[in-house]
Amino acid sequence: MKNTIITLSFILLSTISICVAQTEKSNYTIANKFSIEGDGGWDYITCDENSGRLFISHGMVTQVIDNKTGKLLGIIQDTKGVHGIALAQEENKAFISCGRDTSIAVVNFTTLEFITKVKSTGVNPDAILYDSYSHNVFVYNGRTSNATVINAKTNEVVATIPLDGKPEFSVTDGNGKVYVNIEDKSEVTEIDAKNLKVTNTWSIAPGEEPSGLSFDVANHRLFSVCGNKKMVVLDVETGKVISTLAIGDRVDGCAFDPELKRAYSSNGEGTVTVVQEGNENTFSVLENIPTQKGARTICVDKKTHHIYLPTAEYGPTPEATAENPHPRPTIKPGTFTILDIALVK
Repeated sequence: MKNTIITLSFILLSTISICVAQTEKSNYTIANKFSIEGDGGWDYITCDENSGRLFISHGMVTQVIDNKTGKLLGIIQDTKGVHGIALAQEENKAFISCGRDTSIAVVNFTTLEFITKVKSTGVNPDAILYDSYSHNVFVYNGRTSNATVINAKTNEVVATIPLDGKPEFSVTDGNGKVYVNIEDKSEVTEIDAKNLKVTNTWSIAPGEEPSGLSFDVANHRLFSVCGNKKMVVLDVETGKVISTLAIGDRVDGCAFDPELKRAYSSNGEGTVTVVQEGNENTFSVLENIPTQKGARTICVDKKTHHIYLPTAEYGPTPEATAENPHPRPTIKPGTFTILDIALVK
């Protein structure tokens, strides 16, 4: 009889859990899907909250759209192998990392007109950051483990900073410190933005292969998303790991909304993991938003709290060859899309 009661109790509790799960509703919805011309690959996406524009890396060009309507506002040409876009509004410039020709394109922030190209001091410039404290642009060279620093006023290279390994995404505290993920060493490196030197390097174990990075400036907490499906929260005042949370697979991007106190992990498997900050030492997974396969990079509009992710539909994966032992699935023509995710009202 005791076993029967336990079994019935287990069935009842399981049924209740299923019912609760079925009635739970997401805090988010896909509000829009903006179809964008072009069939090339993509990387970072950047939001300018003041003008309501999204800057999108897409193949050999950078596209700029209205983040409410999806209307194409302009195309910045000749950004070969574009990776990232850094907005230096104080200088009325945007800086774009171009991996294919090892350069940084500089354009007028307002008109999107070409200004100049700056040669990187490393190979494959990828992640890029404008630091308003130093008025410098930090360009992270993925194949040479260093950072090229450009004066945003003059467009001149002022330094090359050696790094411990392959750099990924970077953030600034706006007060003299810049942080960057080191993917192949599973570390975060701190850079003095004034003296342009590395000041600290911290392990983010148990996180491995970090890519996306975001920052809660008020509480001095970094959110580093990792290839082993973990988000690591790091205290930059001590270099200690505060929390580790489960996220989805194939992550590449991370964003933080300071008003909602939420960190977002964009997972290429087709989800966004939402992490809620209770206080500076308390974090929990709020939910996993269904998105679309391939939606692995992200930005958030901190005024409207909308989340944006580029993706596309995929065709079959080509067979491996000696020249291409790890082929990627083909992108279906005409399917490149920006997902606009909003809070449910």
